[in-house]
Amino acid sequence: MTTYDPELWDGFDTMTPEDITGSGPGWDEPVPLNPRGPLPAFPVDALPDWLAAMTAGVAEETQTPVDLAGCLALAVIGTAAGGRLTVNVRGQWSEPVNLYTAVALPPGNRKSAVFGLMTKPLLAAEKALIELTAPQRTEAAASARIAKAAAERAEKLAANAEADKQAGLTAQAVSLSEAAERAVVPVEPQLVADDITAESLTTLLAQQDGRISILSPEGEIFEIIAGRYSGVPNMGIFLKGHAGDMARVNRQARDPQYIENPAITMGLAIQPDVLDSIGQIKGADGRGLLARFLYSKPESLVGYRNLTPELLSPDTADTYARKLGGLALTLAAWTETAELTLTPEADAVLLAYQRVTESRLRKDGPLAPIVNWASKRDGAVARIAGLLHLAAHPEDGWHLPIAAATMAAATRLGDYFTAHALDVFNAMKADPAQQAAHTVLTHLTETRTATFTKRDLFRAMPRSEFPAMGDLDPALDLLEEHGWVRQQPPRPRTTRGGRPPSPRYETHPRITPA
Repeated sequence: MTTYDPELWDGFDTMTPEDITGSGPGWDEPVPLNPRGPLPAFPVDALPDWLAAMTAGVAEETQTPVDLAGCLALAVIGTAAGGRLTVNVRGQWSEPVNLYTAVALPPGNRKSAVFGLMTKPLLAAEKALIELTAPQRTEAAASARIAKAAAERAEKLAANAEADKQAGLTAQAVSLSEAAERAVVPVEPQLVADDITAESLTTLLAQQDGRISILSPEGEIFEIIAGRYSGVPNMGIFLKGHAGDMARVNRQARDPQYIENPAITMGLAIQPDVLDSIGQIKGADGRGLLARFLYSKPESLVGYRNLTPELLSPDTADTYARKLGGLALTLAAWTETAELTLTPEADAVLLAYQRVTESRLRKDGPLAPIVNWASKRDGAVARIAGLLHLAAHPEDGWHLPIAAATMAAATRLGDYFTAHALDVFNAMKADPAQQAAHTVLTHLTETRTATFTKRDLFRAMPRSEFPAMGDLDPALDLLEEHGWVRQQPPRPRTTRGGRPPSPRYETHPRITPA
């Protein structure tokens, strides 16, 4: 039997793990900063073949997240079809097919290149429409000039007429003046606008038969909505243009004009920090502007791009141009709105989706934090289904009902936008320290940093987010609370005076996996 030696074990019960192993104390599992996890990628295969091929091809050549081209694909179909078709879901429930999409990406992600490729057929169709309608505008302008000249001559004759003839000539002059007033010279057709004021947008809608699209690789439209020119938020026409509610146009010296069913389509790319700012627009949430957008917040590929990507196939681009351009030209000639219907099977798919939405809207449900947005989710899915249907049948889709497979594809896109909306609205309401902590954690993970000083970290961080070293404190405190980093005990100072050493931190092993 071994003899117990007290001196051998003296002090063992006071030793720490690092005294025994030579390493720091053990780590608990860190708490994620974003409990939702990674966001899903845009489901390209939910799009019809020709649209999916273009979306994937553009994303590959430009080395951009497929989400950007994917959301824009929906917006360009909405541009072609907006104001011309609606989806009759069930009973009196009907949805127009225009959408508002907003993709958040940092600078340097080639947004303009993607927009250029995806919108090119629309601009070509717009140019063709201008040329096709030029004779009508020329004739209308000539008729207006003739009517005005006739009215002016009649007024002079009436003014100089003898008393017994003045009444008759006056009546004739009034009649000709009214005819001249009614003469309207059509403006050039326009499918796409860039950033535009609310007042100009309303006028443009009146001129373009109640339909227009705003496709922009910038987010300036939100500054305009927030009141860049007026000083107060002006979102009324943007609310009505999404819902299709009647809008009124007041014109100087003329009777007001009513736009029965305005249809605005928006496809935007914005800076991520714009998402925070739009959440601060007075009334944007309460009046439902934020709930009208389908958001996408993909991961940037900058720094990880393939410098020799596969180029977009000319056949893919030609097919895309032919089908999208043909759809735009065909529907531009319509003067009445057509109605798309659902097959019984498609209705069953949507009804099942509605039941899921409804159950998740309960107070303790996963959609409760975004109840305003989620309450419009099923309607958005119906709109998407209408667009997918038209893309699948660009020559005769208005004669065919929407199939179950198309509705199922639309629900997949609905789930995609739901996941991104949860993240976007969470970020709008998040403590700024959380975003700062996320920036720091991303840097530490990408650089696989095991230890660092606060001073070294500050040097590596962007000054736009961390102007002073003290701005790191909330982020580091939050990361320490979540178990991602921990501050090491200060080392004993060996000299007197001078600047104290910068605090040193070590990172969780998950940041530097073996």
